[in-house]
Amino acid sequence: MTAKRILFIGGTGIISAGSVSRALEAGHDVSVLNRGTTGIRPLPSGVRSIVADIRDPESTRDALHSAGGDFDVVADFLSFTPSHVQANIDRFDGRVGQYVFISSASAYQTPPTRLPIVESTPLRNPYWRYSRDKIACEDLLVAAYRESGFPTTIVRPSHTYDATLIPTLGQWTDIARMRAGKPVVVHGDGSTQWTITHTRDFAVAFVGLLGHPDAVGDVFHITGDHAPTWDRIYRWIGEAAGVEPELVHVASDTISTVHPDWAGGLLGDKTHSMVFDNSKVKALVPEFRTTVTFDEGAQEILAWYDAHPERQVVDAEQDAAFERILALPRS
Repeated sequence: MTAKRILFIGGTGIISAGSVSRALEAGHDVSVLNRGTTGIRPLPSGVRSIVADIRDPESTRDALHSAGGDFDVVADFLSFTPSHVQANIDRFDGRVGQYVFISSASAYQTPPTRLPIVESTPLRNPYWRYSRDKIACEDLLVAAYRESGFPTTIVRPSHTYDATLIPTLGQWTDIARMRAGKPVVVHGDGSTQWTITHTRDFAVAFVGLLGHPDAVGDVFHITGDHAPTWDRIYRWIGEAAGVEPELVHVASDTISTVHPDWAGGLLGDKTHSMVFDNSKVKALVPEFRTTVTFDEGAQEILAWYDAHPERQVVDAEQDAAFERILALPRS
């Protein structure tokens, strides 16, 4: 594919950083627009940094003008509400060959009536505002494509991780509990399947869609084909941490009642088995496949955290919530 001039809005997050690196390796001219704070994922050499707050129209306009203005592709990782999307439609209409919006696989019907999930599965999530906002963003973009030809591609990732992301409820708190010999709470009975995708694998499919003419006006999920049970995910983490974890299964409703901050992502996403058919994206990007399974990913995560002790932070509120949950009577 011919090299493209690509703008990433965001670019240093868990999902986007891997795609920035992949796009650069593929020979594209890559720019990243963000506030200039790269955190734990610095931009690779060769990427053009455009410093602006995307929520500030004037600073964004000036920064884009200084960078040359027009792009073949804009990949937007930072829009979460229809107002965010509308601002970018206004900003890039007539100035971009493809606008790629990062939605979410949590927008799919929850709970699903049929598996595997395909792109035509209905969008409905009554449990999580985040997902409903993403659906509203998609509706706006589909209308813009139909009415004016705004060159939209919608991408729905599921649970995508890198070495810094622990996919469990308590994250590092869970690992600290495992290593301390304390019980670890797992939602449900631990047998539901959960599709979990490494960012390096996601990036192969994502970058393959950038500038692809057959992707414009269409929607794709990018999730990989690896769907272990939650018990297996927790046990792989324990193995990487050097312990055999004691897993205690608790109903998702109970967990959400004790710690309401978990309710959206749990009831609106992780409670149900989620398995995806990736045939559609593979038809355009045949090299896409799962190369990193979570037994390997867990080893990568623990190696990173053990090398960064400053990131090993136990959340006292979460830890206390786990103790309250474990103290409840169980049948």
